[in-house]
Amino acid sequence: MASWSDFAAAEPTLAAGVRALLQQYGPGMGYLATVRADGGPRVHPVSPVFTDGGLYCFIVDSPKRRDLERDGRYALHSYPPEDSDDEASLTGRAIPVTDPVTIAHLAGALHASPDVDWRLFELTVETAMLRHHGPAGALPLAESPFTAAFTQTWRAPHNLRRPLAIAS
Repeated sequence: MASWSDFAAAEPTLAAGVRALLQQYGPGMGYLATVRADGGPRVHPVSPVFTDGGLYCFIVDSPKRRDLERDGRYALHSYPPEDSDDEASLTGRAIPVTDPVTIAHLAGALHASPDVDWRLFELTVETAMLRHHGPAGALPLAESPFTAAFTQTWRAPHNLRRPLAIAS
């Protein structure tokens, strides 16, 4: 998996579009899909945090955190914009952040309460997708002339993929 900064350096225009949709309402907002213990999907609203170095998410003690601690695979999807059906998504692995300097810096910058049982995860990027549906949206029934949807995708090349940490 690539870090957010690796992805942004490799595909700056695509990364900017994904980030814009995830931050379209101010702070980061998206739907995080995790893998339940029985293998089924679980979806949760989250507030991803972008920095120059990475993409992070504070996760409180919850089923989604237990999902990520057990199986770090995730998918993150943008909220729908009010004026279009454009969408952005990322997939990868959520890795618990253990560096106390990074944790302290982000917790301080974002006013993360020390009284709340949260854990910081870095969201690595395996794939990225940005889809523009055009002015008529996903179902251009009345649009004339028809504007075809346009999709941009990216997959982390092998040289940017991090080895996976196996929890014991």
